[in-house]
Amino acid sequence: MRRYRSGHQKAYPEGLPATAASDHEPLEVAVVCSIYRYFPARGARTPGIDGERWAHPSQKMRTASRLTSTQYRAQPLKRIYIPKPGKDTKRPPSIPTMYDRAMQALYALVLQPVAETCADKRSFGFRLFRSAQDAAQYAFFCLHHPQSAPWILEGDIRGCFDNISHDWLRVTIPLERSILTQFLKAGFVFEQTLYPTDRGTPQGGIISPILANMALDGIEDTLDVMFPKIKVHFIRYADDFLVTAPLERGCRRHPRACPEIPC
Repeated sequence: MRRYRSGHQKAYPEGLPATAASDHEPLEVAVVCSIYRYFPARGARTPGIDGERWAHPSQKMRTASRLTSTQYRAQPLKRIYIPKPGKDTKRPPSIPTMYDRAMQALYALVLQPVAETCADKRSFGFRLFRSAQDAAQYAFFCLHHPQSAPWILEGDIRGCFDNISHDWLRVTIPLERSILTQFLKAGFVFEQTLYPTDRGTPQGGIISPILANMALDGIEDTLDVMFPKIKVHFIRYADDFLVTAPLERGCRRHPRACPEIPC
């Protein structure tokens, strides 16, 4: 995968509110909201390399009172491998510590409105108030009519989460660079060995789906520019996508029809 060309890159605001600024303490309300928003799920009880769990609300409140970006250093993530259903390959999620997840949750709370505002219209994965059912419904809308486009391209972006360029993220994502670098460069531990992370966003990190979506946003606009006279529908769910077109040349693999991705 390659970098976005500058002409097809999403433009994001220059900065974020004071909750993400280095010279301000995170607001208590934002901290508490982010922790309670992202930590009710079962996965939130999975410990990182320090073995710490948050089994009681009092533990969340104690963390909320000490959460700060001052001299923040993320701990390495715990790497595990989960078999993919029906495939021989395994998915490699990396589990942050509870404290690091809380920091990611806080910054995700600030970054998500930016991501939602600039997102592709037909992007459905890891989006607020959108789901796989919405993607399926839109695909049905595009294909159910007798006059619907007969050509369909189905694809996925190989190793998307594992290969996104850190340099692109640090330059493009409107987040405090030192904090974003800590999220990206924390490394991971597998079988008591520490490995560096030179690219990608860790699967298992709270902020990772937002970063991946922001890296992929712009493909829909690129297709509109490439095929101005053909009605092309683009449907994306995370790193999986469908393209429908009335003519074969709208879906056929071609170097110019592959938008460049920051990987």
